Order: sequence, then structure tokens, then C-alpha cells
Amino acid sequence: MVYLCSIGNNRKMATHTFFINIVIILLTARVFAEIASRINIPPVVGELLAGVVLGPSLLGWIAPDDTLRMLAEIGIIMLLFEVGLDTDISKLVKAGSKAVIVAFSGFFLPFLLGFTVSFYIFQQATLVSLFVGGTLTATSIGITVRVLRDLNRKSCHEAQIVLGAAVIDDVLGVVLLSLLYEFSTGGGINLANTSRVLIFIGVFFLVAPVLAKSISLLIKRFEGVSEIPGMIPVTMVSLVLFFAWLAYTIGAPELMGGFAAGLALSRRFFLPFGIAISNDPKFAVRIESQMQPIIQLFTPIFFVMVGLSLDLSAIDWTVSFIWFFFLSMLLIAIFSKLSGAILLPLPLVERIAIGIAMVPRGEVGLIFAELGRAAGILDNNLYAGIVMVIAVTTIMSPIFLKWYYKKNNSYFYNQGPA
Repeated sequence: MVYLCSIGNNRKMATHTFFINIVIILLTARVFAEIASRINIPPVVGELLAGVVLGPSLLGWIAPDDTLRMLAEIGIIMLLFEVGLDTDISKLVKAGSKAVIVAFSGFFLPFLLGFTVSFYIFQQATLVSLFVGGTLTATSIGITVRVLRDLNRKSCHEAQIVLGAAVIDDVLGVVLLSLLYEFSTGGGINLANTSRVLIFIGVFFLVAPVLAKSISLLIKRFEGVSEIPGMIPVTMVSLVLFFAWLAYTIGAPELMGGFAAGLALSRRFFLPFGIAISNDPKFAVRIESQMQPIIQLFTPIFFVMVGLSLDLSAIDWTVSFIWFFFLSMLLIAIFSKLSGAILLPLPLVERIAIGIAMVPRGEVGLIFAELGRAAGILDNNLYAGIVMVIAVTTIMSPIFLKWYYKKNNSYFYNQGPA
């Protein structure tokens, strides 16, 4: 009896600790995000810093545990669901070949350079170097869109190219993330394993949109007759988590499920091969608006967890490796994205603007880095170096982009919208 009471008391204390940890994480993330936004820094950086402050790097109040990691996993899935919702296939079609050039060069160049430098210069293992290169491929469409909207340039020619390229980057990034996930969980790096994952991803992307659209029609119909509020949030969260389970079941990572569900339910998505399933833009807008509170609840937990997992106090900052690694990857991160834009047959002033807009890594880069850390692929030094690269590109790119547009205001004003 004493033993059972002891178990009960321990469980009660663990529950109370969990509750107060969630309170601290959510409120601190919100405060730091608000501060970051007010000083023109992307809010995601504020949430990352909140984790650094709360974790072993500074205060040491909260340590990551299995429960927090599970909530962070939901946060990643919801984040990729939002990325899918925001993916505008029409932007890709409208931007045409220019977006394809920027996307492919801005994806493969940082991946190859990051892998090569990590593998040959820093003598890292193959899988480690793949994760390093993969992290550098990302482009944060959310941060770029916000800056372009603030500058009233979202509908202009260069913005259409950036948004179209970002769509391709998102799709390529999720595919690469799926491969790295499979490699890191014991599948190994080999042609057979890679082919199997790619086939599963292809099948999933063919089946998932049709299934999601069909289910959304049922949800829409039941919403019209339901007498209880909350039909859309409940069914949509269930749909996203079901797709995450389905992706895992067929051999793709759970992350793919969230992205595919968001992509299929986007009001700007059209089904391939002429499949006619009605698409109600107003219903899609309601999905986005009613899912936002849930997304905004879970995604900060993920970004705080990234900061919590980063133990800056355990890093020997006097070691030259981390600084050489950080500076090398930062130069690759900037140069590779600018190089893709320079290839375009456009005036130099527009090419530079496109290149700067493609530089911020943001939340997508953090997903790559966290997956590598959680799988034990990236050690603390590498993880810290990569997170610093992501933070610097995420903070500095919007600042430089605003400055660049202001400097060349007369040129862009005369150009007008696309």
C-alpha cells in the first residue's frame, strides 16, 4: 500500500511539473516572440531564444522529456500542415522557368556545397554531412512573404519568382527530409532504400490529395448540419494526425502527412490529371482561420524545444572548429542562394533582391537541424553551429532586404507590380 501511494504521489508531482512547464514554455515563447516582432526580428527567433533562456544554456528551469518531445512532434506536423496550406501552386505556374531556375540552383547548390565542405574539410561522416547540407537547402517562405508584404511588393514580378521558387523548395525539402529521416532511423544509405522511400512518397502524394479533398467534402457537409461548434478544428486535427499515421504506415515520415494534408486543403491547390473534386475557397479560408489557434498553440512548443535542446554552456567556445564551421556554413548559406538568382536573365538589381529574399532558413531549417539532433546524428557543436547559421540568416535577411528595397526605391517604384 505504501508502495502504491508512493507511485501515486510521484505521478502527481510529475503531472504538476508538466503543467507548470507548459505554462512557462507558452508564456515565455509568446513574450519573446512579441519582443522579436516589435524590433523587426522574425517571431520564430524569439521562440528559439526562449528555449535557450529556459534550458541548460542559461536558467536550466526546463529539461526536454518524452512528453514535451511528443508535443513538439505534433508542433512539427502542424507547422508543415501550415506550410502546405500556404503553398500556392499557381505562383509556381505564374513564375514559370525563372522560379524553377532559382529553386533548383538554390536547393542543390547549398546541399552539395554543405555536404562537400562538411565531409571533406571538416571530416564529418556521410550521414552527418547529408544533414548539414540538407539544413542549408531550406527557404522560409513565411518570413519572406511577410517582408514582401510589409514592403508592398508581394504582387510584383520578383516576388512571384521568389514565391514560386519557395513552393518548389518546400516540396523538394520535404522529400529530402523524408530520405534523411529514413536514413537516420536505421534504414541506411543505399540505392534500394532510397528508391523505396521515393516510391512511397510518390504514391502518398498521388493518393493523399484525392483522399483529403474527399474527406473535406464530408467535413463540409457535416459542418452544415452540426449543432455543436468546433466541427472544423476537431475534424481537421484528426485528419492531419491520421495522415501523419498513414504516411508512417506506408513508409514515409509522419511529417509528410501534415504537409500533404495542408497542400491538398489549400484553397490554391488544384488536383492533377483532371480529377474533378469541388474546391470551395470560402470553406478553405474557414479551415485556415479556425486551425490557426491550434497551429499557434503547438508550433511554439517545437521552436522552444529546439532552444531547450541546445546546451550552449556545454560548448567550448575557445575551440576554433565551431567558429570555422559556423562561418563556412554561413557563407555557403548566403552565397548559394544568391548564386541561383544571379543566373536569371533579369536586371542585376532584381536578381540581387530575389537572392536576398531566398536566404532566410527559418522554421524549415530548424526542422532539419532538430531531426538530426534527435536522431543522434548531430553532436552539440555541430547542432549549435547550424542553429546559429539559421538564426543569423533568419534575422539578417529581412533587415538587408528592407534596406535594399529602400536603397533602390526609385527603380522598384518605376517597375510597378507584375
